[in-house]
Amino acid sequence: MREHAIQRKRYTVRYTAEELETKRRRGESRTDWAKFDAMIEEQLEASIAADPDDVHREPDWTQAVRGLPPPKEHINIRIDADVLDWFRKTGKGYQTRINNVLRAFVESRKQERP
Repeated sequence: MREHAIQRKRYTVRYTAEELETKRRRGESRTDWAKFDAMIEEQLEASIAADPDDVHREPDWTQAVRGLPPPKEHINIRIDADVLDWFRKTGKGYQTRINNVLRAFVESRKQERP
């Protein structure tokens, strides 16, 4: 998996906003800007609605937290191998997910006490 990530980074090209604008003006964009500019709002909304990656519903903000997250501390912790393997298989950000599970547990315990 690590080799795949390294290989993927090798092909990643980064541009600044100015560089992208310059490329667009030179016609180097693969986007059909004339077609986009000619779209009326109904066509744009229909295009968005047809996007299979869009869930087409309002986000659930009930679990949203305002403000910056608390600072993290670097620790060493022993976790059962099968549990760690499960989280690792969920992909990048698995440590954050472990932290979120622990946070949810702590919050549930805070709500139990008066």
